[in-house]
Amino acid sequence: MSDLPDVGDPMPDLPLETPDGGTVKPSGYRGQRLVIFFYPKDDTPGCTIEAKDFTALKAEFDRAGAALLGVSKDSPQKHQRFIAKHGLTVPLASDAADGGLSDALGIWTEKQNYGRTYLGMVRTTYLVGADGVIERVWRKVRVKGHAAEVLAAATAP
Repeated sequence: MSDLPDVGDPMPDLPLETPDGGTVKPSGYRGQRLVIFFYPKDDTPGCTIEAKDFTALKAEFDRAGAALLGVSKDSPQKHQRFIAKHGLTVPLASDAADGGLSDALGIWTEKQNYGRTYLGMVRTTYLVGADGVIERVWRKVRVKGHAAEVLAAATAP
């Protein structure tokens, strides 16, 4: 059906920019599970709830040995403001480059809203195993209860 990465495939290893100007890649998390959640835009209602829900559960993800990483196309500076405004402890990264990780995953795509067509991020979460292989994918995520559902999957053997 599709040649996009899915369960059982390796997570593409493309760099993302951190709010402090550094870079991070999925391979930097090898040896532990990684929950990488892609969201449309900083400081919008659904995205704020999602980031705050993952922040609230961060200690439990840490205990489970699962790292968290939130990703959008927003700039590192916008991430800094978003983190400060909402007291977020979950790390965020920017995937602003054309041909970046969200493009490789097929989740930066054409969307429609009120008859308008535009490019946007499809809210999607990946659970990546310690070996860098995608274990689970949540597509077109509904925010309510999502972080807890991901935690349950991340703590499963």
